[in-house]
Amino acid sequence: MPSDTAIPADSGKGGGRLPPLAPEHYTPDQKRVADGITGGPRGGLRGPFPAMLRSPVVAERFQLLGEYLRFNSTIPTALNELAILVTAREWSAQYEWYAHHLLAMKAGLPPAIAQAVAEGRMPAGMDEDQRIVWQFCTEMHQTKQVSDATYAATKARFGEHGIIDLIAVSGYYVAVAMTLNVAQVPLPPGVPVPLKPLA
Repeated sequence: MPSDTAIPADSGKGGGRLPPLAPEHYTPDQKRVADGITGGPRGGLRGPFPAMLRSPVVAERFQLLGEYLRFNSTIPTALNELAILVTAREWSAQYEWYAHHLLAMKAGLPPAIAQAVAEGRMPAGMDEDQRIVWQFCTEMHQTKQVSDATYAATKARFGEHGIIDLIAVSGYYVAVAMTLNVAQVPLPPGVPVPLKPLA
């Protein structure tokens, strides 16, 4: 499984409304949670976590859920990253898209599929698994429901466990997108804004 070490180590540092706290000023709880995150499979305190560390209980519980969804979900990695990209596009979450586009490419998601998602289009040339995940996640975000046909196709392919994992990864990354957008977490220096406004 890809880890966040695929993301440059300086990404998401500095700037924004809730910039990283100086480690020497951490409370004991903040230090414990930060050490737990950096010592886990993410390998670093980045993305929403420097902002979330203001609430150590939220940061800790959030990262435990995220660890499962990133590294142990029943949904295969490239498809899981597709679900995250759909979420990032729905929220125009620039840092989320930047970080997970890298991970999606490493996991083998075809670049043309990611490009279509970025442009707000249904991707052409998807295989059946990609189509199911794209359809399920897109319907869920845009209509706040999924149709009976989409539910049945998703259940037949991924089971009820997979349905819950797709719902959970989508909802988790909505909260990540909210945090990144509200905190105004910046892209790394020199990285162009990846998502253009949709008409």
